[in-house]
Amino acid sequence: MQADYLNLSRAQDLKNPKEKFLYRFFEIFPGFLSWGTLGGAFILSWLAPVVVAIFIIAFDLYWLLRISYLSFHQLASYKQMKKNLKIDWMEKLKSLNPPAGGKRWPEIYHLIILPMYKEGIDIVKPTLQALENSNYPQDKMIVVLATEERAGAFSQKLAKEIKGEFGKIFFRFLITVHPKDIPGEVAGKGSNQAWAAKIAKEKIIDPLKILYQNIIVSGFDIDTRVYPQYFACLTWHYLTAKSPLRSSYQPIPVYNNNIWRAPAFSRVISTSGTFWQMMQQERPEQLVSYSSHSLPFKIFEDIGFPSDIVSDDSRIFWKSYLAYDGDYKVVPLYYPVSMDAVMAKNLLGTALNQYKQQRRWAWGCENIPYVLYGFLKNKKIPLGEKFRHCLNLLDGFWSWATCALLIFFLGWLPLILGGEGFNISLLSYNLPRLTGQIMTVAMIGMVTAAIISMLLLPPRPVGSSPWKNLSMIFQWLLLPLTLIGFGTFPALDAQTRLMLGKPLGFWVTEKISPPPLGSNQKPNNQ
Repeated sequence: MQADYLNLSRAQDLKNPKEKFLYRFFEIFPGFLSWGTLGGAFILSWLAPVVVAIFIIAFDLYWLLRISYLSFHQLASYKQMKKNLKIDWMEKLKSLNPPAGGKRWPEIYHLIILPMYKEGIDIVKPTLQALENSNYPQDKMIVVLATEERAGAFSQKLAKEIKGEFGKIFFRFLITVHPKDIPGEVAGKGSNQAWAAKIAKEKIIDPLKILYQNIIVSGFDIDTRVYPQYFACLTWHYLTAKSPLRSSYQPIPVYNNNIWRAPAFSRVISTSGTFWQMMQQERPEQLVSYSSHSLPFKIFEDIGFPSDIVSDDSRIFWKSYLAYDGDYKVVPLYYPVSMDAVMAKNLLGTALNQYKQQRRWAWGCENIPYVLYGFLKNKKIPLGEKFRHCLNLLDGFWSWATCALLIFFLGWLPLILGGEGFNISLLSYNLPRLTGQIMTVAMIGMVTAAIISMLLLPPRPVGSSPWKNLSMIFQWLLLPLTLIGFGTFPALDAQTRLMLGKPLGFWVTEKISPPPLGSNQKPNNQ
């Protein structure tokens, strides 16, 4: 029997006024902290400019050290990923000797759920082709094309066309239709996945009596294209994990499907997301499931996949962590899957879609009240673990919403608002020079990003100019603008909505079909 607090999505779900007030306080807190920081910096630059100036110097030094620390993790993660890409994981699986009574790899099935909305065949088909090209036996794959009733007849026609071409390749191929307007659900990927898993259980898993512990579920975005060794790598980690049934398995998302066609700012934002996930793989104690990832089917049965929130990918981790009293973690795979960078039909549309996607990801701040409230209710999780996770969550979303503005603009506020008394001081004279020098040294992080981004690129498309390679380097000059315009602003937007009690609905990222590919334009995962 699950505790009631595990299924909360917002304060309004609670009946007790005191409990509702507490949860509502936790919803307000992230936005209050971020806006309080920015407002406090503005006011104190006028009332206490010396204090703010000293804080600016200390803050910039802190970020210099943090960037150096994260760059080290980024390089280490990149090296491990390149190493894993060279390993023959299928051969490694075959040579694996399980302990007495342990599972053998031929027993493991993969349930692959592909939620789709109104994407075209040029988006859906390459995903199935990548599964077909996987070196893990296709007769151990159950593919579910999870469609939406609200997507209309076009989606159903496309799903049947895809099944006609790929249906006989896999052990089972199932099309599910997620009904619209189910009470209590938020329309989106999470509710669609939950429905698809339920139907797969009823129609395939239970009738065939496949053991739940022998099934790994991969919930993939419809544009996710796996590398040939992905499922072998995933299976190896599942069979060798210390607690396989109490773990999720996280690949590294790289946005190589359309990276050569995407605008520069979209490339920077997408690649920055890749880099963050690479850094997190090096810090598994902070790693939370994200986007396309895998987990044991038993989690679906024991806990259930969230269907009433937007940030379902991370919520399944926190729900499992609370349900298992802290005995749950994410295993880093150091292995990539390839996805689409944000693109629309024109530059303005791309910018708008990019903002909406970043805001949807920033809506993960809804996990803060869920986790804080859950930690108060769960007395079995060690206090130190609770403190560590709370600090990481709050720091992550606070930094997302404030740090770019603090770094790039706060240094000028005391000079503008501090008055004549501060402006004639030696500190006033040295402040912009000192912070500028610190930030110049911190550019090492941007240089590291530019180098690794070039190493991650797939082959340049046939017919494109060699000058395109230069744009892939100089695009990183846009980083300050992208950090603010597509980082700070959508994060503040999301936290403000949470603070005001105005929930964000799920927004499906538009997918633009590619032009005909040349022979070497295929992403490097095929």
